[in-house]
Amino acid sequence: MKLPALRGADAHTRLSIYLNDHLAGAAGGIELARRLAHSNKGTDYGLPLADVAGQIEEDIASLRDVMARFGVEEDRIKQAGAWTFEKVGRLKLNGQVLGYSPLSRFIELESLLLGVTGKQMLWQVLQENFGQDPRLSGVNLGDLFVRARDQRRTLADLRMQSAKEALT
Repeated sequence: MKLPALRGADAHTRLSIYLNDHLAGAAGGIELARRLAHSNKGTDYGLPLADVAGQIEEDIASLRDVMARFGVEEDRIKQAGAWTFEKVGRLKLNGQVLGYSPLSRFIELESLLLGVTGKQMLWQVLQENFGQDPRLSGVNLGDLFVRARDQRRTLADLRMQSAKEALT
């Protein structure tokens, strides 16, 4: 398989790669969000994390819709790689050999926060560059941006709470 040279690629090819990179990140992100929600069920973290995980699932559906509207095929290999990378990321040491530690929660919240920040930037880029594109008629990129912003706020607050528990 010959990979396209990006320097000479057309805008559609570059957009396809960009959207697939975000979809791959979302594949790992939803796994992380689900794990965080499950691991924190019954704690002060559980309900807000379950809510964020549900919203991320909806955001993935929105991204897939945008990709379809632009005629962008999903790169299953990228998605599988991101999913695998998320699973391997669980093997890091978090202060205890088995189980879930306060450091686990903190690191995972920080990772998810970074991913949601990237997603917010995706919606911003699409809004600024394709906001008037008729292919995106009915897609409210502004609402998606605001939802990502709200997810970031929730995760940032939870991250700071978990930092205190994990590091002090």
